[in-house]
Amino acid sequence: MNALLIPRFATVQGSVRLPGSKSIANRVLLLSALTRQRTRIQNLPLADDILVLLRNLLDLGFPIEDDQARHLDFNQVLQAVTRRQDLWLKGDPDRFDCQRPITLQLDNAGTALRPLVAVLATRRGSYIIDGNEQMRRRPIQDLVTALQRLGCQIEATAGCPPVRLEARGLKGGKIEMSGQVSSQFISAMLMAAPFMQEGLTIRLPADPVSKPYIDLSISLLRQFDAAVKRDGWRSFQVQAAPLRAPECITVEGDATAATYFLAAGALPGSGPVRIEGLGSASIQGDIAFCDLLQRMGAAVNLEAGSITIEGPPAGTRLRALDVDMNAMPDAAMTLAVLALFADGESHIRNIANLRVKESERIQGLRIELEKLGARVIEEPDALHISPPMTLRPASIETYKDHRMAMAFALAAYGTDVTILDPGCVSKTYTAFFDDFLPLCRS
Repeated sequence: MNALLIPRFATVQGSVRLPGSKSIANRVLLLSALTRQRTRIQNLPLADDILVLLRNLLDLGFPIEDDQARHLDFNQVLQAVTRRQDLWLKGDPDRFDCQRPITLQLDNAGTALRPLVAVLATRRGSYIIDGNEQMRRRPIQDLVTALQRLGCQIEATAGCPPVRLEARGLKGGKIEMSGQVSSQFISAMLMAAPFMQEGLTIRLPADPVSKPYIDLSISLLRQFDAAVKRDGWRSFQVQAAPLRAPECITVEGDATAATYFLAAGALPGSGPVRIEGLGSASIQGDIAFCDLLQRMGAAVNLEAGSITIEGPPAGTRLRALDVDMNAMPDAAMTLAVLALFADGESHIRNIANLRVKESERIQGLRIELEKLGARVIEEPDALHISPPMTLRPASIETYKDHRMAMAFALAAYGTDVTILDPGCVSKTYTAFFDDFLPLCRS
């Protein structure tokens, strides 16, 4: 399908069960592979990024099994994930070693490619780690430079994939690196650190972006028995030691995906919207989006495994915010579209790293919001959005970016919206429109 028309809706009500978090799932799969146990993994999301990593793990020889301990091929794994069935992964770090040069294709799965590069650097072999056209525009030089400082033979074309790696193991020790472009570089080094001979101490010259994602990585590493210490946001220490997997790990619902449903439920006259599979115990930073919606005028109730939200009365407008979104930049896209329904100018600041994500998101947000009639001022690291009195119907270009498609579905609260290339949501949430549209009522 090349385009999806979403007719204007007046309210959003109902419930949705979220798919598992892509960020958690990719980390859990890689960490499980780095143990020597058999790990049961529940609630893997049907998402391109997850399937890419599963395919590569199978190609490297990792056994993936069903509840009868039968080895599955990729098509069987796909069927199991589609049916939300549990999978068992048998870990063995030695499977990352290779006797002949190999190429791994990670498409546009940044949360898989970057940690995998760091992990492979601790192993032995000759690797090319590549991605698709979009990934080849996404920077990785800060990670490459850090590994080079540790003695690794590694290079990246123009600072982006493909990455060429001659791995002979890493001694580790101390390293200074930047986390200003992406927190994934820090997470990648933390996940590889237990396999360095001396462990690793990472020092940062300045605070990193997207801090909650680093804490997410640390939380998961500790679930796998890694000894990790964080001293503020300038120093991290990881001891060298084998990882040990829990017998079973459940991937909690995707908090970033939740922001689209939370925002829909916060629209004036909407709700209640109940989101299942995510709640007050979440380890994901984007759960803080609930606080922003409360400031905008929504009523939010967080329970252990669910969130319920209701918007202010119909005919009112949400309160505009001036907010630093550095800690949850992906959710800034949801907030930018929600700003169309605020009572004045919204200011979304400290989001420069959105320019190096799946698309040039700051520019893309400005262009598409302007199509709808908003006045938007774009700065290098900020957007200032003034909503129009009446939204104009528009065809929204998604730039092959799943979050553009999902965020702009919210604009149909004010006008008919056509989402171009809606299938791009498969990167993280294949069934998004199947889940979202039934909640929208005229």
